[in-house]
Amino acid sequence: MQHCSPEQLALAALREPLSATDAAHLADCAACHAEVSALRRGVDALAFPALAAPTTSLTPPPRVWDAIAAATGVSATPASHPTPVSHPTSVSHPTPEPAPLATVTRLQPRRNRWMAVAAAAALVGGVAGVVALTRDGSGQVVAATTLDPLDADDSSGTAEVRERDGVRSLQVDLEAPSLGEGYYEVWLLRPDVTGLVPLGVVHQGANVVPLPAGLDLGDYPVVDVSVEPLDGDPSHSGVSVARGSLS
Repeated sequence: MQHCSPEQLALAALREPLSATDAAHLADCAACHAEVSALRRGVDALAFPALAAPTTSLTPPPRVWDAIAAATGVSATPASHPTPVSHPTSVSHPTPEPAPLATVTRLQPRRNRWMAVAAAAALVGGVAGVVALTRDGSGQVVAATTLDPLDADDSSGTAEVRERDGVRSLQVDLEAPSLGEGYYEVWLLRPDVTGLVPLGVVHQGANVVPLPAGLDLGDYPVVDVSVEPLDGDPSHSGVSVARGSLS
């Protein structure tokens, strides 16, 4: 069986469209889906506005202008207000004045489709920025649960499994305190906690995360919300703050 290439897995993690063949393989392959889920947690973790870098203007270092001159043969020097070029009257085709040299601005994160539909935010370094995803109420509710706080935690909420055109998603409304460090992640667990399926990063308010095709909710009926550190480890931290069993 030919698995998805690293490039295709990266595109899937960014929620970019794949070819029909690759999308079908990803839907049926547990190994590839797990890889995408692991990659997507890093993408979504950086999607929090608190983690996104602010917009600032940067002045290009001299080597940028040297590289432009070397590549184009045209002298390039930084200037906020370029000096107009005087053209001799004897020249029949005067050289147009050069366009103002723009200041290089730090790129804001690109938005994936869900973020653009929901409202706004960016992906840091080309992969950052998440905002709240708004529940659209579409699809039929096939299972639901209340998320009760664990121990003395203040987190709670609700979770619904909705199905539309054969595609299922988990809609989570989370009431939880802001985190100084780390992020919230939602999982599906077996009742005896011997197996778990990571679904993605969630935040305060409404969230929508896709469910893997073919996942048996009878085997994994427990919705679990955990606090995960920014340590690059895709496994469950062991710190759960809210939980409920789908019915």
